[in-house]
Amino acid sequence: MSKPLRIAVFSDSALPLINGVSVSVAALVEELRDRGHDVDLYANRFPGFVETHPNNVRFHAVEIPFWRGYPVTMPPLGTQLRRFRERTYDIVHTHTPFPVGMIGLRWAESHELPIVSTYHTLYDRYSHYVKILPPRFVRYRIARHTNYYYSRVHHVITPSEASLKWLRRHDVHTRATIIPTGSPVPKRQNREELRAKFGVSPTDVVLLYAGRLAPEKNLRLLIEAVSDLMAQRPEVQLWLMGDGPYRVTCEELVDQLRIRARVKFFGFVSQPSVGDVYGAADLFVFASVTETQGLVVQEAMLHRLPVVVVSGGGASETIFDGHNGLLARNDRMDFCQKMNEVLSSNETRQQLAEAGFHSQLPRSIPAMVDRVLAVYREVISEFRSSEVNLDP
Repeated sequence: MSKPLRIAVFSDSALPLINGVSVSVAALVEELRDRGHDVDLYANRFPGFVETHPNNVRFHAVEIPFWRGYPVTMPPLGTQLRRFRERTYDIVHTHTPFPVGMIGLRWAESHELPIVSTYHTLYDRYSHYVKILPPRFVRYRIARHTNYYYSRVHHVITPSEASLKWLRRHDVHTRATIIPTGSPVPKRQNREELRAKFGVSPTDVVLLYAGRLAPEKNLRLLIEAVSDLMAQRPEVQLWLMGDGPYRVTCEELVDQLRIRARVKFFGFVSQPSVGDVYGAADLFVFASVTETQGLVVQEAMLHRLPVVVVSGGGASETIFDGHNGLLARNDRMDFCQKMNEVLSSNETRQQLAEAGFHSQLPRSIPAMVDRVLAVYREVISEFRSSEVNLDP
């Protein structure tokens, strides 16, 4: 049996913040710790949150006007650096190329440690959030920084083929391994009880979107296509689980389309309740083409929901059209048509739901961590071999 590793994990996104990266990091760290590895998580401090885990290290951080909800790490870092020096890690694993990731990179280099980094997000697709600079300039700077950062680490992990292609487009040639983020397999729940909890009648049909309410999620297309579907099917409702800067725009669009009475905005839903929302829905719909993997699509399939996903980006990579889900073009009419196709046949809904569930079982958290550990041990071995070869 291989000896336990001492691992330093760095992430700008960590619980209590809820997004795809923070959920992925939490799953990785928890499973590694459960297996006996010594893992320290270095992350931002969040307002009002009190850290209780002794191996989670929080940096002082402040919110900035154009990135609300995502505090940015600020000096001093002396206390955290002393801890880092004392721990004598085997490897560093960063999950961001930005402030916390840069700290991880610098400390790994200065302490001559091997470093792995996960490329979670197509960061230049988020340039519109930096409103004080022209988007084109922001995209250029992000592209340059992406190349700089991921060219300096020893190995890159990406969650999908789409994210790997995006890295290669930025001229990053570091060795890379595709490891999809694992998801827990939920327990089966009483569907009738869940629907009663949310006031859903037996004849209602609930379409569910989960994720941030943000421009890059292509929510205008989704809402307009669902509006067209509602004109054909009076039993259809749309639930939007999540919150974000685009919520007001979405609410205004819903009012313009006169479907407000049939749309429910859940806002932020705490992790223990997320499964209840999935369990009460009939169909999961997702229109974003900027995802690296679409973790919520994976979660929906594990909750035995049929899915209709717009083709493009990492969210659609696990969908085999007509087998475990339906793929739609990035087109309002086609998206509406594919949703209607699923709802027109109970047999189709059941077949897609079961095939989707079984297709995602191999993407479990233990399977993900097995592959991550294999990368760690390979990188550590190669790093130590190179050190030996450099000795006079």
